[in-house]
Amino acid sequence: MKGEVLEAEIHRLDAKGSGQAVVHREKDEAKPNQKRLKLTIPQTLPGEKVQATLKYGQKGRVVAALNEIIQPHPERIGAECPHFDLCGGCVWQHWEYSGQLKQKTDYVKEVVEAQGFDPNLVKETIGMDNPWHYRNKMEFTFSKDGELGLHEQGNFRNVISLETCLIAREEMVEAALEVGQWAKDHKLPGYNKDEHEGLLRHLMVRQSFVTEEIMLALFVTEAPEGELENAVKDLVARITEKFPKVQSLLWLENRDWADRTQSENTHVLAGRDFIYDEMLGYRYRLWFDTFFQTNPTQAQKLVELALEMGQPKETESMIDLFCGVGTFSLPFASRVGKLAGIEIVESSIESAKRNAKDNGLENTYFLARDARHGLVEVLETFGIPDLLVVDPPRSGAGGKVMRRIGRTKPSRIVYVSCNPDTFATDIKELEPFGYELVTVQPVDLFPHTVHVESVALLVRKEHI
Repeated sequence: MKGEVLEAEIHRLDAKGSGQAVVHREKDEAKPNQKRLKLTIPQTLPGEKVQATLKYGQKGRVVAALNEIIQPHPERIGAECPHFDLCGGCVWQHWEYSGQLKQKTDYVKEVVEAQGFDPNLVKETIGMDNPWHYRNKMEFTFSKDGELGLHEQGNFRNVISLETCLIAREEMVEAALEVGQWAKDHKLPGYNKDEHEGLLRHLMVRQSFVTEEIMLALFVTEAPEGELENAVKDLVARITEKFPKVQSLLWLENRDWADRTQSENTHVLAGRDFIYDEMLGYRYRLWFDTFFQTNPTQAQKLVELALEMGQPKETESMIDLFCGVGTFSLPFASRVGKLAGIEIVESSIESAKRNAKDNGLENTYFLARDARHGLVEVLETFGIPDLLVVDPPRSGAGGKVMRRIGRTKPSRIVYVSCNPDTFATDIKELEPFGYELVTVQPVDLFPHTVHVESVALLVRKEHI
């Protein structure tokens, strides 16, 4: 099977944005029975006829490499990034942006309708005027040879050497390339995931689009001393001279086998251990492990939509569930009588408290608890909120949390979603409690990828 060349017609896209096709081939010339194969072919679009080579798979499901486009999709274009064929960061650069947006709208409608809701409640996806250089945070990886880059599509262990990145802000890429050159000049080894040895693991780059402050966070396996001392001094000299906007240069020790950007010991090589960012006039402090929306332009639209749908009033109280560092909490707090934020990550809650204080907000209360138990605890002293905002992770809030929300009976619920599937199953849990879906507005925070965010309003029927 491997190496066999077949022609196929793409009938749909999977959750990762790759084309899906079904072909029938003969098992044997002497036995003309057909064998049905389900193919996954990256970088293809619905309706295209293609030629592909089978690579690997089992039980009738095979991944194939695209050889030739026999009949292209009318919206197929040439990818702008030289790394597109290999890099796993973007999967749809070969698709006109208008087509990407329609696909995302259709996806949200499909999952909403599958749960019994009216798909006409889903509006057209809000896109970007310029869908490039939109990210304010990137995580690059060092190969075991010390080359800095991004993971290869479909092969997480292989790192593509970086020349550019068209979805990150240009100054961030320039700073990353400087760190990569520094590593080469000093012949510093990358981390070998198989042998669990080597020095350089990851480089995180963050930049505020408002303050323009930059953070460079280098994840390594050793302290910045001894034989590394001269190399570290050179890194500081290069960065501070060439990139004056870098206000946080960090050396983060991470010896854990898990391949995550975490720190056991944090060394501030230059500046401070955080940078300032702003959204809608509110100031936030961002540490290396702070979750903050990575597309600030579209994130601001999310907040504006949530405010528009939620219609907060000075006489009302509200709860911000999964509040993080207060991305939604701060704009809402200035419009309601009192606000309680709940988040399981203690460091995020501490940041939310500090951010509220920095912005002069005194009507907030933040609790570090899991969503379900935190909601119970807040209700005991806070009372039933008029408005509840829920912004869960990709896994969704879950049935227990959603049923707890339903029993809480806020008059309005604004659900901010980064995963249409879990959003649809979550809001289904609210129907028995008398909630009606009013509107769903998808927003494209990640152009050239499959991801789509949305903001939705649900209202208890007695309040409609």
